[in-house]
Amino acid sequence: MAVEQTRRHIRGFLSLDLCKELEFIHRTCGVVGYRPNVLSTTLSHLAATNCAHLILPFVAVREKLKEVVEDFFGCEFELFIEFTGLISWCRGASIGWHSDDNRPYLKQRDFAAVCYLNSHGKDFEGGVFRFKDGDPSSVIPISGDVLIYTADDRNVHSVDEVLEGERLTLTVWFTRNSAHDEDAKLISLLSQRFSDHEKGKSYSFSPLPASDNMYWFSNGISGFDIRCARIQNLGFRICSSKHQEFSTSDMEADPLELLNMPIRLARGDEIFDMEFLNSLHGLQVVQFFHLKLSDLIASREKQDGDTETTEPHLLDKVNGLELVLPCDHQLAEKVLGSMSCDNEALSFSWVAFKLAVTRWEEYMFSLYKELLMLIPHWVFHQIIFLAPTTEQLSCNQFSGFEEPSQNKLQK
Repeated sequence: MAVEQTRRHIRGFLSLDLCKELEFIHRTCGVVGYRPNVLSTTLSHLAATNCAHLILPFVAVREKLKEVVEDFFGCEFELFIEFTGLISWCRGASIGWHSDDNRPYLKQRDFAAVCYLNSHGKDFEGGVFRFKDGDPSSVIPISGDVLIYTADDRNVHSVDEVLEGERLTLTVWFTRNSAHDEDAKLISLLSQRFSDHEKGKSYSFSPLPASDNMYWFSNGISGFDIRCARIQNLGFRICSSKHQEFSTSDMEADPLELLNMPIRLARGDEIFDMEFLNSLHGLQVVQFFHLKLSDLIASREKQDGDTETTEPHLLDKVNGLELVLPCDHQLAEKVLGSMSCDNEALSFSWVAFKLAVTRWEEYMFSLYKELLMLIPHWVFHQIIFLAPTTEQLSCNQFSGFEEPSQNKLQK
């Protein structure tokens, strides 16, 4: 008699480029999570903070995961995606034995998929995934691997305490209950975006912060703002806008409110002569620069060889312009780790950073254009999916869009 399979470990499921892209999204949009020392980024949070275009990198992997789970567990066309989120476990985070449906409000969960976006031993220590019984008994996280399993008591599991660094996953839960379909909720949020576009309203793809408390990490004694910490951990400093003047009462009332206003970025004693809409805008560019550093250096060297490079404008010294924010830098580095490295410091140039600003804008605009083409199809079919090609999208009107085959979109 065949033994029923309740879990599967798949190696190399995600490309390393996609892992890095999802890591970028989390490090620029993540907020305080549902457990101590855990940070999370949900798709609904992206939509609510003017970052709906950043949902697009998730679409193909959600489809692929759903196909794999349905195929392995023999439930083709039965499942809906219940939740999609980027979750990072920082130093000190752990969870004891449990199943993923162990609360009354979680009983709708049937299956889980955990995609590892960085690697044990390289990016963090600890954080090993363990099953209470059966094989595999433990899974050491490796970037690109995925673990799928039933969400019931056949897969009681735990996660060891993270000892160093930040353990990052893409986690997706699946349900047979259509009342918990995540797609329907997201499409409702996104349809308003398309409606605004149809009415000719202007749109900026710069992020808009959520409430400040969502970014505040506390250990009960001191704390730090996640946005501020991630910028500073990469060697940058946050300065006031050259057009902004703050009174002492403004600073004392709620200094974190300054992170929601225009800022400038500095490194060392030099200030980059560009205003960012808010700290999240600056953080996205800083993280994009960090992610694409080697490509930007190569592009800069090519430009230097082809034409005369335009140096960016740098302003006066930082003294007196740096924002004084309530941030425990030692705690931030202990919890999040320090991502700035010696090689990056040696190879840094404002020319490359200026190029990162342009590349970031191009990347965001391309995602935004694609999102606008996809939304009407998502609304019509009430499912989030990737259309075959951009060319087909641009030439199809939503009223005449060909009905998809049952094999492709049936739920």
